[in-house]
Amino acid sequence: MEFEFCPRCGGRLELREVKAGEPERPVCSECGFVFYLGPKLAAGAIFELGGGIVMIRRAIEPGYGRWTFPGGYVDRREVVEEAVRREILEETGVEVEVVGLQGLYSYVDTAVALAVYTAEVRGGEPAPLDEVLEVRSFAPEEIPWDKLAFPSTRDALRDYVRRGS
Repeated sequence: MEFEFCPRCGGRLELREVKAGEPERPVCSECGFVFYLGPKLAAGAIFELGGGIVMIRRAIEPGYGRWTFPGGYVDRREVVEEAVRREILEETGVEVEVVGLQGLYSYVDTAVALAVYTAEVRGGEPAPLDEVLEVRSFAPEEIPWDKLAFPSTRDALRDYVRRGS
């Protein structure tokens, strides 16, 4: 089990069946608090500049040195689209307008769900900033499919290219 103690009272957590048919969940042995563990929400956007899809090469783990589109975690009390704009600006120096939802990507073996949007550039010049080694635009046929950071990167880009941008 990932956590040992209750975030409310400090009592010891133990796995229990809360509802029949659902997985066991951490429950506090002292106060009965049910600790629901959900996926962390990340968000990013696919957008084009100079005739190609803007991608970043990561300067942090996981996926150090691998390619993805800009994005990151959504902070508590942050609107998802605002998180997308913030992350893109922090990572690339590019200001974007979010124009649509590309898709939601989640997988059994990860604690992250990724909301991917499409966006349009409104200003700024791309540069490798926070947590980024390199920023580059790729034509669809040039995407480095074997050097992508995450399955969600591959799946979202494949969907985007398939839909014709």
